[in-house]
Amino acid sequence: MTTGRRALLCLPTYDERENLGPMVEAILAAVPGLDILIIDDNSPDGTGQLADQIAARDPRVQVLHRAGKEGLGRAYLAGFAWALARDYGLILEMDCDFSHDPGYLPGMLAAAGQADLVLGSRYVAGGGTVNWGRLRKLISRGGSLYARTILGLTVRDLTGGFKCFRREVLEAIDLPSVECTGYAFQIELTYRAARRGFRVLEIPIVFADRRVGHSKMSRRIVLEAIRKVWSIRLSGW
Repeated sequence: MTTGRRALLCLPTYDERENLGPMVEAILAAVPGLDILIIDDNSPDGTGQLADQIAARDPRVQVLHRAGKEGLGRAYLAGFAWALARDYGLILEMDCDFSHDPGYLPGMLAAAGQADLVLGSRYVAGGGTVNWGRLRKLISRGGSLYARTILGLTVRDLTGGFKCFRREVLEAIDLPSVECTGYAFQIELTYRAARRGFRVLEIPIVFADRRVGHSKMSRRIVLEAIRKVWSIRLSGW
């Protein structure tokens, strides 16, 4: 890691038993010095038990068990709090379904030497998506444009969840007061970081559809995000 700061990757899981083992292997192959915190929301498929087995074999892997499913945002907030209670200088987040390619991790960590928040972006030059239908592309691009317009930001990919934070960012944005738990969670964190004057840098990634399992996205989550953008805007941040 070129930044010289200890780094932790927060990896939330819910029914990701098929993906978890290969994902952890791929992450550690990409960045051997990276620590991983698996945050499992009591997955019915046994993901949490598998996570414990992986952690027992590798000291770079830790597991945080939560009582139940409360939304992706709450899982990340729990992981961030765990990281901040320890001496991690960089805290990353990514999906466990291989839609985020671990091969981008070295570039994100290198970019953290120049920025406070690094975003893996689908909507800058060199970025993109794979195996997405027109409707999904429209919803994603339209959602980012909508949020960018309402919030007055220049960030192109506000809804992406592949990020690297300097710990100073998470310490400054008052995590206990974060309102959003679903799709809008990523928007709110980036907005708060930008409003606090932190430098946000987007680097291109290609986002692929999940390998196995089913998407957690739903119409309810998207509609919630549309409403929450206004709440974020009026929050005073």
